[in-house]
Amino acid sequence: MSIETRNPASPDSVVAVYTETRTTDIDALVIKAQSAQRQWSAIPQPERGRLIDQYLNALEARGEDIARIITLEMGKTLTESRGEVAKSIAEGRMVQQRAAAAIGELLPSQVPGVTAYSMRRPRGVVVGINPWNFPFGTPVRKSIPALVYGNAILLKPASQTPGAVQLMADIAADLLPEGLVQAVIGSGSMGESLCGHPGVHAVTFTGSVAVGKRVAAAAVSHLAEVSLELGGKNPVILNDASRLDVALDQIFTAAFALCGQRCTAISRVIVHRDLLKQTVDGLVSRATDIIPSDGTVEGARMGPLSSRSQLDDVDAFVSRAREAGATVAAGGQRLELVQGGYFYPPTVLSGVTPDMEIAREEVFGPVLSVLSFDTLDQALQIANDVAYGLTSCLYSEQAPVIERFLSESESGMLHVNAGSFPENHVPFVGIKDSALGVGGSNGPSTIQFYTTEHAVYRKGQA
Repeated sequence: MSIETRNPASPDSVVAVYTETRTTDIDALVIKAQSAQRQWSAIPQPERGRLIDQYLNALEARGEDIARIITLEMGKTLTESRGEVAKSIAEGRMVQQRAAAAIGELLPSQVPGVTAYSMRRPRGVVVGINPWNFPFGTPVRKSIPALVYGNAILLKPASQTPGAVQLMADIAADLLPEGLVQAVIGSGSMGESLCGHPGVHAVTFTGSVAVGKRVAAAAVSHLAEVSLELGGKNPVILNDASRLDVALDQIFTAAFALCGQRCTAISRVIVHRDLLKQTVDGLVSRATDIIPSDGTVEGARMGPLSSRSQLDDVDAFVSRAREAGATVAAGGQRLELVQGGYFYPPTVLSGVTPDMEIAREEVFGPVLSVLSFDTLDQALQIANDVAYGLTSCLYSEQAPVIERFLSESESGMLHVNAGSFPENHVPFVGIKDSALGVGGSNGPSTIQFYTTEHAVYRKGQA
């Protein structure tokens, strides 16, 4: 069977056709990965690092091809796709540099003549389940640390955006042991079958909470290690700002980059009542200045949503918010542009209250809700009173306010006077319904996911 991808800016345009992996092929894929992993882990880490550098260089050399397939299949602008490629390669190099650091520690022993220490080994075969919104960035985040620490990886892309992962696997086949990096293309059920295979030792998943729970259940059925990176309902508390325009620029970009289809996108502005009107007016003026267009057009500032279902979901969220009493201050209805693309404008909702669905559930689209507060207690209560805990932001120049935010905001990533964009070398982590397990992407804790820990007691003679 085959999978056909289409351009969300022009749904009648077929982008590519891929051969779908059959469920009956999974055993062979895992066996191939196991063989490659044994060969790979026997190579000293510095030499593995040299080969990974070559792999990253080869990916970078194909950067424009990767960016173009991202835009054609997912819809984000070429500028955003090129940025995704550049950031991903930089993250991979950061991980590679970190792998040269010391691993394990020497410990005092209770027994004379015994040296006690810890060491780490590769887990084995890793499965990486990837989302459609970062079809290159997320697979790189999963594959490079897996390879650095001596594992093989099976990469399952979203069925609507397999192109980047297929290119990654093709390039790896020319440079790395056969079967070390493999693409598994198919439906979500294919991913669950893969995660449930007893020859898989670790599963790293990025996507929705509902699917993540199913993936975790499949992996835990044979006690594979699990790392889940899930959704968010990310707030920014706008308490005070001497340069409000600068703050609004950063908030707007953090909300509407990639058409709001980032798990770290700001979706709630919780603003002090004294700044409410200025904030709404400022966000509206920025929103009305952007008209979505085909992402392949150079200079496009916002592309389409990724699919018809995504467009329908976002439109329904806004309709229900309006019915619940929110005011559509900007945007708020799908755009009828040429070629039937899935376009939705930057949308600002005012008059939102904390109990509304739009203030509590992840929309994953270009929709920003504005809520107001009178006291910091209220602001923190509103920010924390959701199921998610991925990222949060604060704008304030008052030290006591900042300290309370850092102590009380229920998020894995905390940004003060900056938008919600993660850096290449810093842990990407969430709490509550936004994550499970040690982070499986970038940051120092990745070694805990991609390796197993061992205690050694060594004596010279019996």
